[in-house]
Amino acid sequence: MKMNNRSIVCLSALIAAVATGCQVAVQPPVVDVAPPVAEVTVGVPDTYVWDGVEYVGYVGGSCMYLGPGGVWLACDPVRLDRFHGWERGHPDWRRTAVRNEGRNARGRAQARREERREDHR
Repeated sequence: MKMNNRSIVCLSALIAAVATGCQVAVQPPVVDVAPPVAEVTVGVPDTYVWDGVEYVGYVGGSCMYLGPGGVWLACDPVRLDRFHGWERGHPDWRRTAVRNEGRNARGRAQARREERREDHR
């Protein structure tokens, strides 16, 4: 009987402790979601050139470079400065640049070779 009384007293004490307000704080997990990376695609510039490091060309008045995945991106100040340095050493780069024969960034087709030859005469 002594054992039974002790068990009842311990069990009663445990129930009383739990019933008096044992609080457990549960915090929801924190989930960090990175914002999506914005890629700007602008098509292919009218002319572009290899500057010794990467392909660079102009679209509109903006200097663009060929980024990863074949996407043309706006040049950051470091790339722009490097290209201008290369450009100073190659002032005739537009004459030897690769010409886009398909649709360019503005959605218009390039002039035909015959039309270009007439313009340069």
